[in-house]
Amino acid sequence: MRRLKTLVAGAVAVALLSGCGAGAAGPTPSEPAAGTAATAPSGPPSGETLIVYTNSNGEGRGEWLTQKAAEAGFKIEIVGAGGADATNKLIAEKNNPIADVAFGLNNMYFEQVKAAGAIEPFTPSWSGEVDAAKGDKGATKAYWPLVQQAILLGYNSDKFSKDQAPKDWTDLWTQDRFKSRYERVTGLGTATAQLVFASILTRYKDDAGDLGISDEGWKQIEGYFKNGTPAVAKTDLFARIASGDTDMGQMPSSIIAEREKSFKVNVESVMPSVGVPLAIEQVALVKGTDKKDEALKFIDWFGSADIQGAWAQQFNSMPVNKAAVAKAKPEVVDFFNTLKQQDIDWSFVQANMGSWVEKIELEYMS
Repeated sequence: MRRLKTLVAGAVAVALLSGCGAGAAGPTPSEPAAGTAATAPSGPPSGETLIVYTNSNGEGRGEWLTQKAAEAGFKIEIVGAGGADATNKLIAEKNNPIADVAFGLNNMYFEQVKAAGAIEPFTPSWSGEVDAAKGDKGATKAYWPLVQQAILLGYNSDKFSKDQAPKDWTDLWTQDRFKSRYERVTGLGTATAQLVFASILTRYKDDAGDLGISDEGWKQIEGYFKNGTPAVAKTDLFARIASGDTDMGQMPSSIIAEREKSFKVNVESVMPSVGVPLAIEQVALVKGTDKKDEALKFIDWFGSADIQGAWAQQFNSMPVNKAAVAKAKPEVVDFFNTLKQQDIDWSFVQANMGSWVEKIELEYMS
């Protein structure tokens, strides 16, 4: 059982965090010569249905994107799944792909998908408008950055002043006043949850420790699960905060403003001295799609400054596209300009996350 869980966890989580042959006439624009990256051909969309895998379809994103794409001449079908689950699907289907495009997964997930050979290099028309270092760091790039998300510990600011609030995740289980007042996860299938644990565990790196983590580090994980209130299936954290059932928990930065309005609560974010982890959502072309031209055209459209700017306005997000930043909400831009990013050794995380997930599930989560 332990070996089986390791294999499963590795397939879906270890990378967290972080066409066919040409004919005699030579490659078309979307069928590049060996060693080059595909680009979209000229011309309007064909209207072929594209299957789009994503873990970023919540909060109305999937519906909004489907509608905007249709207005631009694209027909898309969104298939939503958690970050680890979407990663697993892409890898499992690599020899018989169902999806044409994937987006929303962070670079650590896409590194696993890339290593499995399930996506292929391409160069979008907007490549010069983004910091390429935020995406695929390889010589040929198989995924490109779209949106930045901060993974935060948010708390009910109507109940805790800034001075009274926790200063770091570890305060939740080491200070009695926060025990049983924070929501703890009941599963590790999402990018957000895995990033939180990467943020905590990497502080306790120990080459002689279990899975590279010191005993003190695993005591922190034990404390997290022992002293938190379990998440409730199909019940939003903000609903629980509004009802007084809990006071704080993990959340990506882009959901906070809308959730505050919907549930009539006020939330502030904890800013640990070590900084906060960032998830940079990416987009990729699925290898083996028989709709490559249309998929490349869609990616060019979706990642453009106009659409990313509109997306940022609609969903309180921070675009990576520099030309789209001017269209993002000023408070979001200000927040990211003052944000301290946690320095995380992602190669260490990649090498160990699958085993960490297994250990946490077997020893602490039950």
